[in-house]
Amino acid sequence: MVEANVEKKEKKTGTPKNYIGKLGPFLALIVLVVLVTIVNPSFIAPTNLLNLLRQVSTNALIAFGMTFVIITGGIDLSVGSTLALSSALMAGSIAAGMDPILAMILSLVVGTVFGAVNGLLITKGNMAPFIATLATMTIYRGLTLVYTDGNPITGIGDSFIFKFVGRGYLFGIPFPVVLMIISFILLFILLHKMTFGRKTFAIGGNEKASFIAGIKNDRIKTGIYALSGLMASLAGIIITSRLDSAQPTAGTSYEMDAIASVVLGGTSLSGGRGRLVGTLIGALIIGTLNNGMNLLGISSFYQQVVKGIVIIIAVLLDRKNKK
Repeated sequence: MVEANVEKKEKKTGTPKNYIGKLGPFLALIVLVVLVTIVNPSFIAPTNLLNLLRQVSTNALIAFGMTFVIITGGIDLSVGSTLALSSALMAGSIAAGMDPILAMILSLVVGTVFGAVNGLLITKGNMAPFIATLATMTIYRGLTLVYTDGNPITGIGDSFIFKFVGRGYLFGIPFPVVLMIISFILLFILLHKMTFGRKTFAIGGNEKASFIAGIKNDRIKTGIYALSGLMASLAGIIITSRLDSAQPTAGTSYEMDAIASVVLGGTSLSGGRGRLVGTLIGALIIGTLNNGMNLLGISSFYQQVVKGIVIIIAVLLDRKNKK
């Protein structure tokens, strides 16, 4: 069976190359943290570290969903636009008098539906993931601008629960970080311990073989893109709560940071290989880069250049590991 073969392949970790591949992102993170700390010791101040984790949480949530997508050999370019539109609809609903809890649930449902639309375009419409999600990225962003008329929706943070999601603390830990940890645990179990995850790896490894083995590829892939939309909308709730407003430009370029985190974590862009732990480490690397460069006063323009170089290096390493 394809699932059994995938599971056996995942357990083959005895070679030095495999160990290096798994430890590489973690070692890179340690080296980066040490270098940033040497240059600016204030980096390891508890306040800054908590701020770093809060910043990482939103990208990590999106990247967790993106990991499932990329393992299947796909891509989701629409996550930033999904975040913006679901957040705008939530903020507009709250401003119109809807209970904030119901509005947040609405946002999660909307994000899931938007993600499922991507999956249906890819599976039923036979569209390439890049083209399908590029199109929906443009559509969702356009709908956001139409709905908001290009203006932010403000004054929506009167509810304690709504404020708590983005700005609250639980036992001294920012609540967005708590949500990130809970999501990581649940999705780790889903990907690495359950049948759904084995089917995800099987589709990415060989889609035709997985179909012959009886896996319902279309249903699994649609569910995966729906999951990606769900995680993007969850990140949107956190950002909207933290800013007390929904910005029509929210989520711009977030897909790039998410993809970079996934690739840096060791997930193969060609599918069939990846780890959620690696994605979390990749998100921490991206977050550390952003935070460190901000502390050093490096221009945001140069920050984009640095992140682009990091992505190129990660992709080149991925290509080398497959040889």
